[in-house]
Amino acid sequence: MPIAFNRVYLESAGYFMPGEPVSNDAMDSYIAPLNRMSTRIKGRILAENGIKQRYYAIDPEGQTVYTNAQLAAHAIRDCLRRHDSDLSAVSLLTSGSSGGDALMPGFSNMIQGELAAHPMETLSVHGICAAGVSAIQVAAQGVEMGGHASALAVASELPSRLFKRSRFAARGYDADFDAHFLRWMLSDGAGALLLGNSGRALPGASSGVRLKLKWVHQRSFSGDYPVCMQLGLSADRQKGHLDYPSWNEAEADGALSLRQDIRLLPHLFDIGIHEYAKLVRDGWLDPDQVDHFLCHYSSEKFIPVVEDLMEKAGLVIPRERWFSNLAWRGNTGAASILIMLAEFLETREIKPGEQIFCYIPESGRFMAAYMLLEAEAVHGASGAVASATPQAVQVAHPPREHEQSDDAAAIAPPHDPDMAPQGLGQLLTELAAIWHDYRSRVWRTPVVRRLRNRQFQTSDYLNWMENWIPQVREGSKWMREGAASLTEQYAPLAALIDMHAGEEQNDFQILFQDYRNAGGTVDSIDALRRNPGGEALNAYLHSLAATRDPIGLLGAIYIIEGTGQRIVPALLPLLKASLALPPDAFRFLEYHGHNDEHHLARWLSAVELALDCDEDGRAEQRIVDTARRTAALYLMQFHHVMEGDAA
Repeated sequence: MPIAFNRVYLESAGYFMPGEPVSNDAMDSYIAPLNRMSTRIKGRILAENGIKQRYYAIDPEGQTVYTNAQLAAHAIRDCLRRHDSDLSAVSLLTSGSSGGDALMPGFSNMIQGELAAHPMETLSVHGICAAGVSAIQVAAQGVEMGGHASALAVASELPSRLFKRSRFAARGYDADFDAHFLRWMLSDGAGALLLGNSGRALPGASSGVRLKLKWVHQRSFSGDYPVCMQLGLSADRQKGHLDYPSWNEAEADGALSLRQDIRLLPHLFDIGIHEYAKLVRDGWLDPDQVDHFLCHYSSEKFIPVVEDLMEKAGLVIPRERWFSNLAWRGNTGAASILIMLAEFLETREIKPGEQIFCYIPESGRFMAAYMLLEAEAVHGASGAVASATPQAVQVAHPPREHEQSDDAAAIAPPHDPDMAPQGLGQLLTELAAIWHDYRSRVWRTPVVRRLRNRQFQTSDYLNWMENWIPQVREGSKWMREGAASLTEQYAPLAALIDMHAGEEQNDFQILFQDYRNAGGTVDSIDALRRNPGGEALNAYLHSLAATRDPIGLLGAIYIIEGTGQRIVPALLPLLKASLALPPDAFRFLEYHGHNDEHHLARWLSAVELALDCDEDGRAEQRIVDTARRTAALYLMQFHHVMEGDAA
C-alpha cells in the first residue's frame, strides 16, 4: 500500500549537469569504442534509445572533473538558490545513488562534508533508478512525522568513470554484449528536492501554486527474478568482486564491469504496469485525472511497450500528457526522476488541481516506484489554499474491495483489449490480482528457484514431468465432464469447452514423449503418479466438474492456460540453458508457449457466453473463487516437485 502524506510539500527542485552537452558523435572522445563489435553495438543502441546528448563529469582524457559528491552538492545549491534559502533550516539529508566516490562512508555523509554543512540527520540509499525515490520517501516521512520542518533529498550518478576505455585494459579491451550495452546508455548528473511543511509557493514558472506530495509507493520483486543490472559480480553472477584473490583478478574477469541482461527487461515493465493497475483499482490514482505523466525509461524503445501494457490494462494516459527529458539530459539512473521533475517545474506552468504522476522502474533486480503530487493554489502570504477541483482523487481512504474501479482490465495473462467483451472490466481486474500474486509465489518455489540459480539438473526435469504428465492427462477429462454438467441454457458454452478439450486431449502424449526423449525410464504412463499438489488439484477440478452448471471452471482454465502462456515461456529458456538435452525434449513447453495465447482469446469468448447465459448473477464470483482456489492448488503442485527443498 502506498505511504500517504498529508502535510509534505515540494518547496523547490534543482539539478546539475556537469560540463557541456556531449552529442552522439562526440561520445567517442570520452568513451571510445573498444573494438569493432563495440562500434556496432554503439550504433544500434543509439539508434534505439533516442538520446541525442548527455553530460559527463570526466574529461576526454578520462580524468574526473567533478566527484559524485560534488555533483550532488551542486544540485543542492541550485535547489536552495531557487527557493532563496540556505542549509540552515535543513535538518535531514537523504541521498540515493548506485554508488558514491568511496565504498564507505555513506554517500550522504560525503555530500554533507562537501557542503561543509552543519550537524544534521543523514541517510544513504544504495540502489539504482528507484534509489532516488527511496531518498524522497524517507525525507517526506521525516517531515510528515514532525521530526523535521525541512529536508533535502538528492540523487546523483557518475557512471562515466566505469566506461572510459582504460577500465577495460585489463581484459584486452574485450567485453561481452551485456558489459558493452550500458556504456552507450548512461551518463552523469544530479537532482535535488527540498521538502517541507511550510507550503510556500513554488518558485519559477509555477509561482502561485504549491505542490503537495500525496503519496509514494515502492515495491521490490527481487525475490521473483534474477539479477538484471549489476556491478561487482562475475558474468555468471556466481562470484562477488571481494571473493577474488585481488582487485586485479576481479577486474580481469570482468567482475568490475557494469552489466545489463536486456533479455530480462520485458518482465520489468510487466510488473510495473501490474502495480500501476493495482494502484488504480485500489483508488489511489485515476488515470483520467493525471495531467502530467513523468515516466523514467532508459530508452525511447520502451515507450510503445509501456503504452501497450497500459492499453491492455485499459488505463492509458495519453501521450500528450507525458514528459521526458531523456533525449537532451540522458539517462542518469537514480537522479533521472529528480532532474526530470526539476526541469519540468522549471519549464511548465502548473495549475491548481493538476496532478503529476511519476513512474520509475528499476532493472537492478526489479523494483517499481511511483509518486503522485498535486498542485494547490496559494492565496497571500498566509499560504491559505484553495480547494482542489471536485474531480480530484481522494486517497486518504482507499475504497474497499467491492468499490474497486471496473475500468481496470487484466493484463496478466495478456489479452488483446480489442477482443475483450464489454462489461468484463471488474472480472478481469479481480482475476489479474489473483494471477499477479500466484505468479509471484510460483517464482519463489524451490523448482523455479533452482532453475533461476542455474542448479537445475536433468533428474529434476524428469521428476517434474513424472508428476506433471498424469495431471495433464486429466485436463480434457474434467473439462468434458464439466461441459456435460452444464444445463441446456449453457449449450453454446458446452460446445466451446468440448472443442477445447478435444484439442488438448492428446497433449499429455507429447509431454510423455518429451520425458522419454530426455531420458525418462518409466515406459508406461499408467505407472506415473501425481504429487500431492497435483492430486489435490485433480480431485478439486473433477469434483467441481460433476456439479450442476460448474461455471467456475472458467476460473481454473484462466490459471492453467495462463501458466502455459506466461510462466512456461519464462522458464523454457532457463531449462534450455541448464540442461544439455535435444530440442525434442521441450516440445510440450514450446507448443503451449506459442498456442496458449490463442486459447486465452477463446477463454474470453467462453466467459462472454457464460455471462450472457447467467440467470442468477453469480457467474463472475464463481469464476473468481475457482481461479483463487486453483491458483493455490497449482502452487502446491509446484512446491511438491522438489518436496525436500521447501522454501
